[in-house]
Amino acid sequence: MKPDGLLLRCYAECIEGQWHAFCLDFCLAAQGESFADVKRSLESMIKEHVIDALTGVDKEFASMLLRRPAPLKYWMKYYAYLFLFRIGALGSHVRRLFIEPMPLVPAPA
Repeated sequence: MKPDGLLLRCYAECIEGQWHAFCLDFCLAAQGESFADVKRSLESMIKEHVIDALTGVDKEFASMLLRRPAPLKYWMKYYAYLFLFRIGALGSHVRRLFIEPMPLVPAPA
């Protein structure tokens, strides 16, 4: 796996006072009252998703579960936000981009 494959692309936005966060690589979403809450919730969901895919009852479907991208409209929104961020026009008080590392545990030697 390439190092970039260990980084998950995510974004969050505040709509009418409620934060929504999305993990595009796993098609996961979370809601919360603040950015910190929604990010923590999404991080927990990502960890649970990876653990379930690799060691849970659905481990025979791990290859599908770990390659489950979000629909195109969410990717388009992410790249629009990325463009706005790079030109300095992304309002961080209502939208944020972030990268989450894939939750991994080193194998014992």
